[in-house]
Amino acid sequence: MFAQTSSFAKAFVLAVASFGMFTAALPAAEMEKRAVFTPPVTYPHAGTVWIVGQTHNVTWDTADAPANITDRFGGRIQLREGGTTFPIILADGFDVLLGRIEVVVPWVLPGDDYSLVFFGDSGDISAEFTINSN
Repeated sequence: MFAQTSSFAKAFVLAVASFGMFTAALPAAEMEKRAVFTPPVTYPHAGTVWIVGQTHNVTWDTADAPANITDRFGGRIQLREGGTTFPIILADGFDVLLGRIEVVVPWVLPGDDYSLVFFGDSGDISAEFTINSN
């Protein structure tokens, strides 16, 4: 009985391994090649001053965008102060090829070490800028 179970186990493992190799190769053959796109943020830039509650256009350079972007409609912008990225989402789910998105300056403490994290296909951080209260 042990020899029979052993043969069955070997056949099962062989079948699972063969199936895994077949299914793993299938998507690779069908998947088109994609490229990572990390566009530089052009606004806000160093010297920019935002006021809490104002609306601004965040802009980024799309000139070198590849033809096949991994996550084209997964754009997200978050606020960062110093070295800490906050869970404050200023914009989400936008096309990274737009080159701009309108955001409202959130209610935060005044400071001169704010930046924006641009998540899309990859990530980029803007230059530091200032946020003041009214």
